[in-house]
Amino acid sequence: MEAMKPTLLTFSSPIEASDAGRRIISGQIVPFGAVGTTSVGPVIFERGSIAIPKPSQIKLLAQHNSNDPIGRAQSFQETPDGIFGTFKVSASSKGTDALLMASEDLISGLSVGVEVLASREMKNGTLVVSSANLKEVSLVEAPAFSAARVLEVIAAAGEDDMVEQTIEEQESELIDQISNAADQLKTLQVIEQALEDQETQSSNESEAPMSQDTAATTEAAAVAAEASRPVIKASSAYGDGTTRVRHGITSMGKYTEHKVKAALGNDDSKLWVSAAEDRSLLTASDTLSNNGAFNPIQYLANFVSNTNFGRPAIDAVTRQAAPASGLQINIPAMITSAGGGSSTAPTVAANTIGDAPSDTSMTSAYTTMTLARYAGQQTIDLSLIERSDPVFFDQLAIQLQRAYLLATDAAMIAALTAGGTQAATTAGTSAGLISFISTEAPAAYAGSSYFAENIITNTNWWSTLIGSVDTTGRPIYNAINPYNAAGQSAPTSIKGNVLGLSLFVDKNVTAGLVDESAFIVAPETALWVESPEAFFSVNVVSSMAIQTAIYGYGVGKVLIPAGVRRFNLT
Repeated sequence: MEAMKPTLLTFSSPIEASDAGRRIISGQIVPFGAVGTTSVGPVIFERGSIAIPKPSQIKLLAQHNSNDPIGRAQSFQETPDGIFGTFKVSASSKGTDALLMASEDLISGLSVGVEVLASREMKNGTLVVSSANLKEVSLVEAPAFSAARVLEVIAAAGEDDMVEQTIEEQESELIDQISNAADQLKTLQVIEQALEDQETQSSNESEAPMSQDTAATTEAAAVAAEASRPVIKASSAYGDGTTRVRHGITSMGKYTEHKVKAALGNDDSKLWVSAAEDRSLLTASDTLSNNGAFNPIQYLANFVSNTNFGRPAIDAVTRQAAPASGLQINIPAMITSAGGGSSTAPTVAANTIGDAPSDTSMTSAYTTMTLARYAGQQTIDLSLIERSDPVFFDQLAIQLQRAYLLATDAAMIAALTAGGTQAATTAGTSAGLISFISTEAPAAYAGSSYFAENIITNTNWWSTLIGSVDTTGRPIYNAINPYNAAGQSAPTSIKGNVLGLSLFVDKNVTAGLVDESAFIVAPETALWVESPEAFFSVNVVSSMAIQTAIYGYGVGKVLIPAGVRRFNLT
């Protein structure tokens, strides 16, 4: 086999199905062992010759234009005959146009773009590919084989006919159709009753000569009945005394067929669709609740959860990346206090010229931090991985990361609680919070030599701040004008300002207006060290499952206790 430089070529195959309802297009993207016309001439792909390293990253393009993506691959399946692919078409106007053109056989092929890594050339000039990487798949106007065309298009034509109509126009047209059907049904009932009366009268007077008036009545009824038949084919009487339109819409497939025909102007189909959509004309056997096989459950791509809270406590302190190796971290420190300690700072004093200067030896120590591992995992059955919607994997990663953020934020709050300085007692009120800040912010500077810049509170204090008013009833922390300039705290943001301190609302802080429900922090006096979080997956062969995990290393510590002040309830 002759080695060659990587070469890009395109090769097209038929679209086998197009589902406009779910916006899905599928088909065989590459046949094995068949000769097809490509951008480099006739080509044959050997079985197993095409690798797909990252299937979810394969885009669906229009006519191999990399600047014109219209969808993304959902799955690939390799068989002895070739590779089959399923693609989700985007909800963009380009994607919708592509689905409609496929339904009209204007776009009838799936064409692959591959990077050829190894191949050989036959005597007749045909290139035989033995190794290649799939780069993209495109919708094209014509497949490589003349007989290969779109085999099935589901619910695409209806979308084409309705695309120019607004929702209001569609609703108005549907109401008109239902109203007309109801009027025509009443007319038919009157006509049928007249015919029955006439038949009874004719039976009773069978031997009497027919009068001119009787003949005219019969003829008028017959003409009226005939005129109504193109609109209402027949009716059936039921035990409840009602008469309903008989129609042939018994499945979602029939409904789609007649919906398309109705949009194209077929009067019979218009009536059938109107009757099927008017629940007053349906029997129990006609409803979707009794035909669940034709009413598939659909899911939206968005995902709803209440786990998005971030890490406010870590945002309020100093953050630093962990070293590349080791679990124990030593930080050189010199923390002095009035009562003395293990650290001593140099001194400077006034002295007479010629005398020896002040000579105090500096001593320092190490503050030690030990990294902890934070990890979580999910065990996923193989069938869920192969058959679920791609949104599952995105949300699994998001939820694992949010759980990681929750655990590490709680660890930082625990460090602030264990290492901070307990404040002077004060009340759990707006006035008590003002006293807490006015007393402890200066104390943080006096004890650490750093300014207090941040305050971390729970949601209960947030509520107190939002509802705080002055003696005239004006809001204190949510003022429109600068009359009250104490700060800003709004329901739409967990960040704000309280008496000059940056506010960080953290739902993980101890609930209630109690001890440790708020912290005043000089950022330089508290530290969070961590490594980047990482994901990994391993196969569990015995149970045909995959374990996906997130993990990282982190540690929080108060370096100077005086710089962190813990709320202390009276």
